[in-house]
Amino acid sequence: MTKRTHSNARKRIWKYSPLYLMMIPGIAYLIINNYLPMFGLTIAFKDINFTKGIWGSDWVGFQNFKFLFQTSDAYIITRNTILYNVAFILIGLIVAVGFAILLNEIKSKIASRLYQSIIILPFLISMVLVSYLVFSMLSIESGFMNKTLLPALGIEPISWYNEPKYWPAILTLVHTWKGAGYACIIYLAAIIGIDPEYYEAAKLDGASKWQQIRTITIPLITPVIIMLTLLAIGRIFYSDFGLFYQVPMNAGALFSTTNVIDTYVFRGLLQLGNIGMSSAAGFYQSIVGFVLVIVSNYVVRKVNKENALF
Repeated sequence: MTKRTHSNARKRIWKYSPLYLMMIPGIAYLIINNYLPMFGLTIAFKDINFTKGIWGSDWVGFQNFKFLFQTSDAYIITRNTILYNVAFILIGLIVAVGFAILLNEIKSKIASRLYQSIIILPFLISMVLVSYLVFSMLSIESGFMNKTLLPALGIEPISWYNEPKYWPAILTLVHTWKGAGYACIIYLAAIIGIDPEYYEAAKLDGASKWQQIRTITIPLITPVIIMLTLLAIGRIFYSDFGLFYQVPMNAGALFSTTNVIDTYVFRGLLQLGNIGMSSAAGFYQSIVGFVLVIVSNYVVRKVNKENALF
């Protein structure tokens, strides 16, 4: 019985050997890119001394975390990171689903492809280029807002790069403009996959377009919405570094509303050279993100088991 089992296992391995070979590059990438760097987490618990190296440096326990949370920086970067990501998730979801529903209503294939290309185009633009597009709009000397729009409305020019209060709205607008098209295409694919017979039956019953959207489209794409939202929640402690670093032009006057964990870690490494505290901030980011995914999936599982990721 055992010999037969082993023989069947060998035959199965030989049969699927091309697939196993194709898996090797992906597995190697996952190990090298995602697992090997985990050993660097030890830096968060060490007093790094370059002459001793990472492994030879002294252990300091939670001193790096204590130093991080004793400063006001921990509260500011945590608040900014979470609030921005919550706004991005909610507004991005509404805009992307709305665009997907509108695109699905366009009957001309040429027009639909054209609008899809226009919507997804910002996603393909480098954040560096986006930062200069924003600068061309907000520059105090030559920006469109200060030279054209605000004077037309009778409003005094605004020094955008010295006024932190405007940047939550600016960054949210830029992020939505740049990222909604990508999510929109995913939701559009889900909507196109809905059986047309549901809509035909609804029309026979006299359902309006809004009733069809509310009772057919939204419920049937809910699993996709939940999946993408859970994935977004898993990264709620991560930020788009380019958005928060490049778009505000790294202006120090804006740090109170533009500094997030990713930019804080980068500045900690580049400007302060504090590897231990930067690593502690990154470790803190990973742990909270992991906990949020587990909790969110648990809540979804309680509400509807089929919509949970695991």
